[in-house]
Amino acid sequence: MKIVAITDIHGRRSKVEELVNVLRGENVDMILIAGDITHFSGAKEAEEVLSPILALNIPVLAVMGNCDGRDVLDFLEQKGISVHEKRVEAKGVGIVGFGGSNITPFSTIWEFSDDTIYLSLTRNYRDGDIVLTHAPPYGTKLDKTHSGIHAGSIGLRRFIEEKQPKLCICGHIHEGRGIERIGNTIAINPGPLARGYYAVIEGDSVELLNLKG
Repeated sequence: MKIVAITDIHGRRSKVEELVNVLRGENVDMILIAGDITHFSGAKEAEEVLSPILALNIPVLAVMGNCDGRDVLDFLEQKGISVHEKRVEAKGVGIVGFGGSNITPFSTIWEFSDDTIYLSLTRNYRDGDIVLTHAPPYGTKLDKTHSGIHAGSIGLRRFIEEKQPKLCICGHIHEGRGIERIGNTIAINPGPLARGYYAVIEGDSVELLNLKG
């Protein structure tokens, strides 16, 4: 299975269009979007930003990010692509999701306690599922800010350590682009699509790519 993972679009439809041009003709099975589709905007912008991807007729699943407006989750639900606080099967693979972030000092739009994140993922997860979150796991290079602070979710980290999903796709911390192994789990922060970054996962192979080549 070939999965394209993106995150942190922040309203940059032009980058989505560039990605779509790259993906046309590629044998992609699924596109996973780890939130921050908009930049503190709502459903109208989310629809404009995602419309080129949705037109590809490739299965798309998404969670909202902490910078997405309150009605963005409603939009994702209406389109049938939301995996926030639920489990969805696509192409025979289970995807478990949780959007927004853990609590930040900035009181952004979608923030949740680490207990809420942990309990939701634990409740919905089945062995072998892919995990799609906006927040990265705590204490990794994926959640390390420029100032050296680890800003990820302790609840997500606890869940990963206990359940050991094969794959976790996240975002949120733009400078945390990378791949990290936590036990048997491969966690991936593709980096912000707003800057041209994305990831392709095929079997055990993970590539961090840039639209600039």
